[in-house]
Amino acid sequence: MQMPHNAFKAGLRQGASQYGIWAGFATGYAAEIVASTGYDWMLIDGEHAPNTVPSVLNQLQAVAPYSTAPVVRAVNGDANLIKQLLDIGAQTLMIPMVETAEQAQALVRAMRYPPHGIRGVGGGLTRATRWDGVDNYLNTAHQELCLIVQVESRLGVDNVEAIAAVEGVDAVFIGPADLSIGLGHAGNPSHPEVQERIQHAVNATLAAGKACGILAPNEEDARRYQAWGCRFIAVAIDISLLRQSALSTLARYRPAADAKAPSRTY
Repeated sequence: MQMPHNAFKAGLRQGASQYGIWAGFATGYAAEIVASTGYDWMLIDGEHAPNTVPSVLNQLQAVAPYSTAPVVRAVNGDANLIKQLLDIGAQTLMIPMVETAEQAQALVRAMRYPPHGIRGVGGGLTRATRWDGVDNYLNTAHQELCLIVQVESRLGVDNVEAIAAVEGVDAVFIGPADLSIGLGHAGNPSHPEVQERIQHAVNATLAAGKACGILAPNEEDARRYQAWGCRFIAVAIDISLLRQSALSTLARYRPAADAKAPSRTY
């Protein structure tokens, strides 16, 4: 059996724009619906959605038949958690709040087997190896694994050049909401200082030869970040889509007294 192909990582290498959607319902059924809609990638969120390793596994299995590539965001950079997520078959991981090159280097080691890292060998116990069905998995796994580090703090942006330069980091993903609050502009990622720091992070990432991504459900934001060089952009969030559609439908029959535009803070 051949190693499963990581279409998302291949897309990063080709430099094509890849449009993604956040999957926050933490169920395989909802994830499968999202995967059937044609987005290039979907983020199974283990940081802010109520996911566990078993629920992530359930979603990976549910979306496997579809062309939408799953990206799994861990709650943090714990090496033991990374080991579990890789063993259940996640091939692309996003790790939040990376602030130094040393953190990024530790994440790379967590994703690789000795002598290049510290990942433990699960062998026939793991879905990643298709229960020992993938030929030469131990020596070739890194070829299809993809590491995305999130830069979303003042310190992270200050160190973004060094973070992006780390060998084994495939991409940098910018978090506008956390960055804006860290810069003292809570709820206002459109503030000029925040925008300047975002553009700086994009430029530094591209200068290091790495792909840059961002979360931007607002179309105006998404197109601006794309023009700056972001090549994988999350342009939708499933929970927000449901809520906005539900409110819009109800408003046709009973106008809401407190109707307001969707938030641009994500």
